[in-house]
Amino acid sequence: MAQDSDSNEVAKKLSTLNVNAMEFVPGKFSPAPAAVQTAAAATAAPSGTTTPTSTAATPTPPSSSAPTPMERDADPVQMPENNESEPLDSWDAEEDSILTPEDEEMELDDVEADGETAPKVSKKKPPKVEESRSKKEHVNVVFIGHVDAGKSTIGGQIMSLTGMVDKRTLEKYEREAREKSRESWYLSWALDTNQEERDKGKTVEVGRAYFETEKKHFTILDAPGHKSFVPNMIGGAAQADLAVLVISARKGEFETGFDRGGQTREHAMLAKTAGVKHLVVLVNKMDDPTVNWDLERYNECKDKILPYLKKLGFNPLKDLTFMPVSGITGQGLREPIDASTCPWYQGPAFIPFIDELPSLNRKTDGPFIMPIVDKYKDMGTVLMGKVESGVAKKGTNLLVMPNRTQVCVDQLWSDDEEVTSVGPGENVKIKVKGIEEEDVSPGFVLCDASNPIKTGKIFDAQVVILEHKSIICAGYSAVMHIHCAAEEITVKALICLVDKKTGEKSKTRPRFVKQDQVAIMRIECSGLICLEQFKLFPQMGRFTLRDENKTIAIGKVLKVVE
Repeated sequence: MAQDSDSNEVAKKLSTLNVNAMEFVPGKFSPAPAAVQTAAAATAAPSGTTTPTSTAATPTPPSSSAPTPMERDADPVQMPENNESEPLDSWDAEEDSILTPEDEEMELDDVEADGETAPKVSKKKPPKVEESRSKKEHVNVVFIGHVDAGKSTIGGQIMSLTGMVDKRTLEKYEREAREKSRESWYLSWALDTNQEERDKGKTVEVGRAYFETEKKHFTILDAPGHKSFVPNMIGGAAQADLAVLVISARKGEFETGFDRGGQTREHAMLAKTAGVKHLVVLVNKMDDPTVNWDLERYNECKDKILPYLKKLGFNPLKDLTFMPVSGITGQGLREPIDASTCPWYQGPAFIPFIDELPSLNRKTDGPFIMPIVDKYKDMGTVLMGKVESGVAKKGTNLLVMPNRTQVCVDQLWSDDEEVTSVGPGENVKIKVKGIEEEDVSPGFVLCDASNPIKTGKIFDAQVVILEHKSIICAGYSAVMHIHCAAEEITVKALICLVDKKTGEKSKTRPRFVKQDQVAIMRIECSGLICLEQFKLFPQMGRFTLRDENKTIAIGKVLKVVE
């Protein structure tokens, strides 16, 4: 009897095994009992797999089975298309529905083992996102200016107007700000996310956010205005394509920011040094009771700052635009200002204006270069920065310079959306395998393994002394900011002086240089850094020298010596 029950159990086990085998390997166990076959058919049907019983239906499944997951994907996605109140979603949806049926993937799906829908979905998702990312041009906008000019508030207002921050979140910020008697700061909290920044009303780190228009994808870099955090601001400006200088029209505030010791001058100059081509000057707080949209006050601010911006090298006809706005009410940001409020300004609003600016030429065909702004640990090492040239894809092997560590790209995000490839101009996060987070420092560069970036300790550079009370001679040391790196340097030797007007070089070696002079000098860094000749790759060849919390000089790399 015991033997009988044992053999029954074995038979039971075998039959269940058979059913499972039928489910996963159709056609392999065809001579199974009819009951088992019907059971298999019942279990397999919901997952859209083919079964050996339905002989009549066999020719159709390969073609019909492949689109099922796609149709499933497409249905819910297309719903928001009719809903015009959500332009962002509908834009995404359009892309998705156009992109899904790719021939290669159709073939792949046919070969795929039945029932394995999960890998298919994951396979399809990244290409969709990648395509939808590359449809729009990426532009990085840095907001600069003196502390309290309203940079974070304007950034928060733009995010609110473009629907990147929902109404409920803003209401929550407003409630919290009111509790702290800081009602007018609530918009800035969209970008000033940590407690210290909110309590003091001062931006410390470069805040990041993004918004989209019909043509472009903008990344907002909200730079700190306080002079203690200028090094952070330089890091933000190094990633920017377009700078927005925010000045306050409120009586007394503009003067404080623009006079010596204020940050308006230094920020404008650092933006120019960082290679920003176009500068938009937003004259903010025009709704203030001391201003009340007064044309005279607007012109006064404009006339005071214009000569300084010209001196920096901005062309008023091509590179400069002035606009009156109010960050707290949002006037002049998305919609043109109402004629009853401000009859004298008929120009465009800020967002439509930057949307219409000409496209930037990007180096897509060059080797991949991305200076690392920041890094953190998240089940691997994640590196952040702006891609300056070239393209990186998932699985690409790259080098981290200057310590020449080979890494492999594991995951990519462009402005918090996962993608499969990134290109120039995008602000990205790249998860890499092959290096520990503590072995990377801001200022290192992620680059092409076959064509790595130059590294050096000693180089020749042309330097313009902007503001320095005493003379500079060999042996002088300062802090150099080049792309995202900050490094201590020493002037090894002065080679010659350069005449500002004619560009002629002096025949004799100068013993010293002073304010407003241009010199070619040999500079030595305390450590190995990544840099490139200015004429070959401007983004990696321009730098700023700072000493005692002041920017004293700007320069460009002429030649890497060793």
